[in-house]
Amino acid sequence: MAVKLPNDAQLADVAERLGMSLSEADIASFKGLMAGYVAAYNKVDRMIDPLPEVKYPRTPGVQPPLADNPLNAWYVKSTVQGAPEGKLKGRTVALKDNVMLAGVPMMNGSSTLEGYIPNVDATLVTRLLDAGATILGKAHCECFCMSCGSHTSALGPVCNPHDPTRSAGGSSSGSAALVAKGEVDMAIGGDQGGSIRMPSAFCGTVGMKPTHGLVPYTGVVPIEITIDHAGPITATVADNALMLEVLAGPDGYDSRQIDVKVSAYTEALGKPVKGMKVAILKEGFGHPESEPEVDAKVREAAKRLADLGVTVEEVSIPIHLDGPAIWTPIGLQGLTQTMMLGDGYGTSRPDLYVTSFMDFHRGWRERADELSETLKLGMLFAQFADDQYGKRYYGKAFNLTATLRAAYDAVLADYDALLMPTVPKLATPLPGPDASRELIIQRGFEILQNTAPFDISHHPALSVPCGLVDGLPVGMMLVGKMWDESTLYTLGDAFEKSGDWKQF
Repeated sequence: MAVKLPNDAQLADVAERLGMSLSEADIASFKGLMAGYVAAYNKVDRMIDPLPEVKYPRTPGVQPPLADNPLNAWYVKSTVQGAPEGKLKGRTVALKDNVMLAGVPMMNGSSTLEGYIPNVDATLVTRLLDAGATILGKAHCECFCMSCGSHTSALGPVCNPHDPTRSAGGSSSGSAALVAKGEVDMAIGGDQGGSIRMPSAFCGTVGMKPTHGLVPYTGVVPIEITIDHAGPITATVADNALMLEVLAGPDGYDSRQIDVKVSAYTEALGKPVKGMKVAILKEGFGHPESEPEVDAKVREAAKRLADLGVTVEEVSIPIHLDGPAIWTPIGLQGLTQTMMLGDGYGTSRPDLYVTSFMDFHRGWRERADELSETLKLGMLFAQFADDQYGKRYYGKAFNLTATLRAAYDAVLADYDALLMPTVPKLATPLPGPDASRELIIQRGFEILQNTAPFDISHHPALSVPCGLVDGLPVGMMLVGKMWDESTLYTLGDAFEKSGDWKQF
């Protein structure tokens, strides 16, 4: 697209929005001085955008009929066959629909993105294919991933595989549902407030939110750079470790990746856990929203670890209860500035900017009424806060994450992991088509008390299914030291092998 000089009215409008008072002579003067900028922008426009090569052929994405998509978990199906050999040979994968797969539609749960087709593969896509995986398509997610429930996608709710009247969790709703139903072996999820772990808890899958930066986020639609995480959702701990082994490590693009420490995660499987120490986090239980049956089931899981020889003791970290509040300015103002006003990326960081997405995504401004109620609420308050108070609360919240992180680290210096419920409730009923805005919002944000704090503290966190209550899964969350996913896999694998979790 060619860049042109602004006309007088456009320049006057820009000046007014920037608080400048320009005379007609000023406008004429500034217009003349901008000619060099226009020439530079147009020179950049004519240059070739150095995007990564797309290595593997694929079929176009096709939306499956309802008969083949009973949970509404698929957005589109597309077959991409990976390398003939590799760690993931024979394994099938679904991608959360905020992950770019070149030539295949991506809508990130929002009607404002329908029709967008990426022209790049996310780094994690290439890594999966290089390892021999077969990608089967894109899984529905929540509208711009702004919901803990599974009811905000523009194409309808994703149903829980254990009870289709209930939520599959969010925002990686389709990813967890497809793994739990057995339609794929593995799936990619994204986690900014718990969106890998919450659907894993509701659906009965294993979900890992890795240490921040361990898995490259390149080619995945950002929400906010300091809380963006991508990671594996699988049926077993062993598959989760294997998938992370393929995904982890720097890619040379993602500025989230600082001093990354990678391990051979599958080597953590099958190790003895006797003598390990796990801290039950007192503040992870008994929330106002908690269901006693969920808390009890997770405490039973802790006892099962103790029976395996793990030392299990209760600890208190009071600031954990403040974690969701600290997350809020970062989550709301960060996502509004980066994901929405920043055309998906914002500015001022080294990254791979997918400009085709930035161009397409700008159109939300003319279709904002189509955004989900959960996203509208967050954007409205974030813009109000920014207008009235600037970004001081974002800044202060970010400063407080260091205090939160230090509190967890102080306990983790003496323990191998923290333990608590992944979410405080069983899978919640899906709001009906005539549900009030208040219920839609409630269902969108009522379960992130234990998950969101670790998105801002950046610790790795693993959700493992630990039993059923009334036929619905319960998730136990293990949180570890920075870059110590291996210890979580050792504990999770031992717990999983101690019996059939559905019988616990």
